[in-house]
Amino acid sequence: MDLSTADPDAVLDVLDRRLVCALQVDGRAEPGRIAEALGVSARTVTRRLARMRQAGVLRVVRMPDVEDAAVGALLLRVRVLSGRVDAVAQALADRPDVPFVDVMLGGHEVGAVVLTGAGARDRLLYGQLPATAAVTETTTHAVLHAFADAGQWRAGHLTGEEVAALTRPAVPRPAVPRPAAPGPAVPPPLDDLDRALLERLGEDARQSHAVLAAAVGAPESTVRRRLHRLDGLGLLRTHATVDPRLLGMAVDANLWLEVPPGRLSEVGSALAGHPQVHGVFATSGPTNLLATVFCADHGELYRFLTDTLGPLGAARVETTITARAVKRAGVSLRQPPRRP
Repeated sequence: MDLSTADPDAVLDVLDRRLVCALQVDGRAEPGRIAEALGVSARTVTRRLARMRQAGVLRVVRMPDVEDAAVGALLLRVRVLSGRVDAVAQALADRPDVPFVDVMLGGHEVGAVVLTGAGARDRLLYGQLPATAAVTETTTHAVLHAFADAGQWRAGHLTGEEVAALTRPAVPRPAVPRPAAPGPAVPPPLDDLDRALLERLGEDARQSHAVLAAAVGAPESTVRRRLHRLDGLGLLRTHATVDPRLLGMAVDANLWLEVPPGRLSEVGSALAGHPQVHGVFATSGPTNLLATVFCADHGELYRFLTDTLGPLGAARVETTITARAVKRAGVSLRQPPRRP
């Protein structure tokens, strides 16, 4: 299913933006709970959310756990011949193991996030990309630590009290045993029903228990118990996918930072807490920290660089600006037709 972005010259009104922010806090929140937290009627919430979803403005999907999925992920910067960027971007977006794809300003670079095993990774990096005549260069960064990802970003149109009212109580997460030899934690055991539920929520995280039960052929009570367990395992994180321009944020920038190793944790944590930042990752490669930032305009991006980033003491910063998002959180984005 494609998500058609709305007219970039349009914006959501104040209540629409607040509803999007409510789903950023809890993508599975019931209309009644959203209504109570925001001080509007449940009918209004239901009608507004249905209108945005039907218009292709908003979609809520499940995101992988940031600790389990992000570390070891690949951040690709693919340089492409002029005129071939759309084909390369779409080829990457068609892969199920690539949840994020952007075309960068200038039309010669595609950015992508790859979540895959070693075999598929090697085929992509050492076979498929080099064999593509349109690709001139590929830079690969491995994620070493995730300070924040897109599922944790909040657009900032809610008060602290409203966010608290919408935040679900934390489900105690069981300790996951690690193998005797050094390596990643052993993933929790999932059966066919768990995987079926997660797959359905990856397409639409707002499906009700009854709809999910009918889809997977299990009793509703069983589905409720399974979702509670999966939530405790950190597997029900959600992402409210919306064109940031509709929230008043016209500029999406990637900041590739070179930070002294001794300050990497300090700088990453400071940026992760900033409301304009929607992702911060320590990486391998030519730079060691990536921060992704939403800004209202280029002037606000300049102020972020000088006033927020400047005092943190990065030795070098490369700023790249997203011209077009192709895929976000596994959701393909189809751009609106150009005006004549």
